[in-house]
Amino acid sequence: MSSVWDFFQVQVLGMRWLNDLVGSLLTVLGVDIGTQLGGSMQFFIYDLIKIVMLLVTLIFVISYVQTFYPPERTKLILSKFKGVKGNTIGALLGTVTPFCSCSSIPIFIGFTKAGLPLGVTFSFLISSPLVDFAALTILMSIFGIEVALLYVVVGIVIAVAGGMIIERMRLEDQIQEFARPTVAEGPCACSCSGNGSKQWYELTRRERSAESWTQVKNTLRKVFPYAVIGVLIGALIHNWIPTEIIQDVLGENNPFSVIIATLIGIPVYADIFGTIPIAEALYAKGIEVGTILAFMMGVTIMSIPSIVLLKTVVKNKLLAIFIGICLLGVILTGYLFNLIF
Repeated sequence: MSSVWDFFQVQVLGMRWLNDLVGSLLTVLGVDIGTQLGGSMQFFIYDLIKIVMLLVTLIFVISYVQTFYPPERTKLILSKFKGVKGNTIGALLGTVTPFCSCSSIPIFIGFTKAGLPLGVTFSFLISSPLVDFAALTILMSIFGIEVALLYVVVGIVIAVAGGMIIERMRLEDQIQEFARPTVAEGPCACSCSGNGSKQWYELTRRERSAESWTQVKNTLRKVFPYAVIGVLIGALIHNWIPTEIIQDVLGENNPFSVIIATLIGIPVYADIFGTIPIAEALYAKGIEVGTILAFMMGVTIMSIPSIVLLKTVVKNKLLAIFIGICLLGVILTGYLFNLIF
């Protein structure tokens, strides 16, 4: 059983066969993959092809699932729960309604306008970009199933705890006026999927597939430039920056490595797919799992564009509390994983 799983992780998820194939083709073309330049070419070609293959497969599956959970249906489900149960359901729905940090904000506005509990909406907002099928699969391909599953559990705990803290603080007055509920608004009973006027339960399998392929094309156009940049950075780290320098900054001997990785990740505007080659390159340099996860979480949950967009919806006090909760959650997660793994 162990050998079967190792094969699945290395050859299916990690696509080691693709790396070997690219290396063989470059060698046939006269490229010495043992040099820095040749190794960089192999890393770039292999990782870019792998990311595109993962992107197409995962976004199709995620988008297909999303046709069953349009924003209106999610809003209707969340309206039925309050308290800890509501926070937990909000966090869990965030894992199956895979929106990135920026696209989660309009959904968040819809929830607040519908009058859903603020803590529940923030549990959803934290969980949605942080924990989903793509993140689980990607982490399994790099670090293995133990790290991936624990990451999902910790991500949900952060989302639930963050939502509960915000709920207890009674910060409803920190929502901008335009995003507050009005008398005419409430949880929507309809659930249109965006496919004409059809509701989510009326879509055929072919229509769901067509909608999913549309999402794949749209996402690929948006994400591909950042994936290329990420692969270039990964190739630079992997083949050109000495291990000693990276270890000095992010290595286990630096007690502030997790904090530094988190702060480095925040200004990076990229999808989680754009962080794959950087994570792989850092892992190959011996950087600890928690430090790498802190970087990836900083990118996905606290990118500057998403924070700027959220600033238009909430006031400064609530924004500062949200950032503080996310920062603390990411940093604690990083140190926890470094301690365990």
